[in-house]
Amino acid sequence: MILIKSAAEIELMREAGRITAGALRVVGEAVRPGITTKELDRIAEEYIRSQGAEPAFLGYYGFTGTLCTSVNEQVVHGIPGRRVLQEGDIVSVDCGAIYEGYYGDSAVTFPVGEVSQEARRLMDVTRAALEAGIAKCRPDMRLYDVGHAVQQVAEAAGFSVVREYVGHGIGRDMHEDPQVPNFGKAGTGPQLKAGMVLAVEPMINAGRHEVRGLDDGWTVVTADSKLSAHFEHTIAITADGPLVLTVE
Repeated sequence: MILIKSAAEIELMREAGRITAGALRVVGEAVRPGITTKELDRIAEEYIRSQGAEPAFLGYYGFTGTLCTSVNEQVVHGIPGRRVLQEGDIVSVDCGAIYEGYYGDSAVTFPVGEVSQEARRLMDVTRAALEAGIAKCRPDMRLYDVGHAVQQVAEAAGFSVVREYVGHGIGRDMHEDPQVPNFGKAGTGPQLKAGMVLAVEPMINAGRHEVRGLDDGWTVVTADSKLSAHFEHTIAITADGPLVLTVE
């Protein structure tokens, strides 16, 4: 069942989103060659708690980080740890915060120092795909219009869209109905309605779309070991169009 949020609930989610966006900002400011993903995780946790919120991912089904930190060919769910970021890496940072029982969820892929032209283009295209998906988060659209828009942007650039992992509804739970795939047939799926809140999160690969899981039970990587990028926002659908909640 797709839940409709009240204006008051959306305001609480806006605060959760603001805190999530702030955590990603301070993490992005700290990204540099030589820093560990665990240090980035510490920075995010301290910021979220300083804002009167709780890390959404920490302890979620046993996950051990405040962030998911996925480097280079890692797509999603990378566990923060001893890995030292190197010049030329890209790191996808997924972050969530809980404020007054409501969730915010957002992701950004950051360059580490100077990165390759391919990496830069992949990040730019993934960000553009997210914006295209957000533009379809309107009451006159259907759910798969969102994924269709994402897919068009990614594939027009010669990249591929991950199928196995998708966006989702969000509210009092981090993962609510509906699933929000980053691909699909335009004009199909449930009708979008004002009050729905969706986490739209393109995961775009430089090579093939296939992925595989690592032995840690969390980290997902591209099957062909090529780069992947991930951007995400939490979006409220309103009568006036999409409202991005995960901004400061």
